[in-house]
Amino acid sequence: MNFLKTIIGQQKSLSLYIFFTMLALAISIYFSDSLYGIFGAENYITIHLLFEIFIIFFSLAISMQIWLSSKFNRENDSIYLGALFLFLAILEIIHALSYKGMPFFIQESDPYLATWFYMIPRLLLPIGLILILLVKEKHISERVRHLVYGASIVFALGIIFLVYFPSKILPDLVDESGTTILKNTLQYIALIIQIVVIALAIRGLKKRPRRAALMITASVYLIFSDVFYTNYYDVYDIYNFMGHIFQLFAFLVLFKMIYYSSVERPFIQLLKAKEYLEKSKREMHQMAYYDDITLLPNERYLHETLSDSLNIGVGKKALITFEVDRLDSYKRSLGTLYVEKMLKMMTDRIQTFLPQQYSLYKLREDQCVVYVKDHGDSAAILKLCNRLQEMMAEPFQVQHLSLNISVNIGVSFYPKDASNGEELLKFSQIAMHEAKNAVDRVLFYHPAMLEARTARLTLENDLQHALANNELYLEYQPQLNLRTGEILSMEALIRWQHPEKGFISPLDFISIAEETGLIVPIGQWVLETACQDTFNWQQKTKHPIQVAVNLSMGQLYHDDFVKIVQQTLEKTKLEPKFLQLEMTESMTMNTKQITPVLEQLKALGVTIAVDDFGTGYSSLSYLKDFPIDCLKIDRGFIRNILQNKNDEALVALILSMAKHLHLKVVAEGIESLEQLNYLKKNDCDIIQGYLISKPIRYEVLINQYEGIQKNAKEYLRQLLVV
Repeated sequence: MNFLKTIIGQQKSLSLYIFFTMLALAISIYFSDSLYGIFGAENYITIHLLFEIFIIFFSLAISMQIWLSSKFNRENDSIYLGALFLFLAILEIIHALSYKGMPFFIQESDPYLATWFYMIPRLLLPIGLILILLVKEKHISERVRHLVYGASIVFALGIIFLVYFPSKILPDLVDESGTTILKNTLQYIALIIQIVVIALAIRGLKKRPRRAALMITASVYLIFSDVFYTNYYDVYDIYNFMGHIFQLFAFLVLFKMIYYSSVERPFIQLLKAKEYLEKSKREMHQMAYYDDITLLPNERYLHETLSDSLNIGVGKKALITFEVDRLDSYKRSLGTLYVEKMLKMMTDRIQTFLPQQYSLYKLREDQCVVYVKDHGDSAAILKLCNRLQEMMAEPFQVQHLSLNISVNIGVSFYPKDASNGEELLKFSQIAMHEAKNAVDRVLFYHPAMLEARTARLTLENDLQHALANNELYLEYQPQLNLRTGEILSMEALIRWQHPEKGFISPLDFISIAEETGLIVPIGQWVLETACQDTFNWQQKTKHPIQVAVNLSMGQLYHDDFVKIVQQTLEKTKLEPKFLQLEMTESMTMNTKQITPVLEQLKALGVTIAVDDFGTGYSSLSYLKDFPIDCLKIDRGFIRNILQNKNDEALVALILSMAKHLHLKVVAEGIESLEQLNYLKKNDCDIIQGYLISKPIRYEVLINQYEGIQKNAKEYLRQLLVV
């Protein structure tokens, strides 16, 4: 039933023909006697000739259609089919010429000739179709194409010679009483073979449904034709006429099949390919010029718009670029889905208040641009920026979470600031980055911003060169133990001596190193150099001394940091207890990630200190949760400890808290005996500062160690005297 539905579905255009054919079939069977000789004996030759002309036409049309189309698509099964119908056309022509009543052709018309020229094509048609259905599809060469068609002509000529041979080689298929048993047998053999064709065609319904359905339909018509040809009394019988009718319809359907395969289907495929190409172009245009999440025009679209708009050179233009703070934080904690929804809500919110003449574009994940084609004055732009900040300050409700964001905004103007679109965008982005440090987070571009950014970029390149060419070095600042009066530790501090610019402060290059990721290799170099210098110190002076090394966020969160520390200690042969690692309070915010790292470091035997204690914003709970050994009081509290009661109270609080938590305390920035006296009286453990020694190079520290130690003890003695 399924294959019948497929055939019916594929044959809608022939449904009318089938209806009239079935109607004619019913009439011819029921009124066969009364319809005998209905066309008149003198007209049957003409009728037969008309049928043959149509059959010859369809056969030649099929053959030529395939021959012409196969020049571009040389599929073997199609070419074999075209050669088969060329063979049939030639024999059908000879059949028509040899039929009774036709003019003299080679020899007088004869039923023997006409019947064999009908029967041979009728047998070879289904056999040829079977072979074509069984052949494995492949492309063949132009030479083979000519050979196949040439072979069909030669084979047809051979059949003609066989039938026209002067002495009859083949038996008669008709006699005085009508068709012989042999003729009917051959007709039924053709019918059976045609059934095999139907069976094979059914197998191809899924692969090529239209072609298979048409071939099945043509085979059914040919079977009906065989049935009529084996049951008519003579040529005047209506069954003979119906046999020709069904044979004609069979060739019509076969012609339609070839037309579909060689013309209609390629044309449909071409139309589909064109539609697919146009759809692909639209999709590619969408991907190339629009953001996937917000569906806003992207940076490429913006550049083209600026190029077209600025070339006109009429009116003042402004570009407002803004970025969203905390987007990376939300993505890490909540995932991409929440961030994408928030971005979509954000852009929708902006578009609700943005004037129609302003265009909104989406750049990278956290940046958007508003293009103002014709602005009145800077005040109007500033008002728009403030309105934008107000809208972004309202929380975004994403599912069950209320997310808060803020934006940094940079503005550049054409032609005041930039002469082209690329500069206009670059300058607005520079102003946006600088706006992070502004109070209201809105800045208009100024040329000084570019100069500062260029200098920073130059410094970044120089820093990479400095690391590779040993321009970095360490200085050490001794630390005095107030309980023993001995210098038993020191802090390693990185320095940079630029070959052209001279000394560059760590305040200028450490932040660059952190942004670029250079802080990790720099930190590793500092760690290894400090450990090696400390081990060498111990070997030369025979004095045990501990070194404190500052850590960066990038180092501490590095996957292999603990392993790096362990390998460094093994390489330099420094005992772990002589290494102290200093981290800042800001590094303690992510307790889940930092706690295992600190515990592993403690397991190695190194000590942990919190640098610049009291200046951060972390919860003090980390003091009991983390394996910390030491707190370092920031120099900012020490500087005014004797003049500012608040600083004094904070230092006293830190010292008291550390004592109860069994933590050592190091006070930084000691520059006077009064500060030293205060810390000594309040049980501070260790101090460092210019009073004891400024940071100095390793070689200088070794040479001056005894003198520094002597001066430190003298300071402590003076305190005792006082």
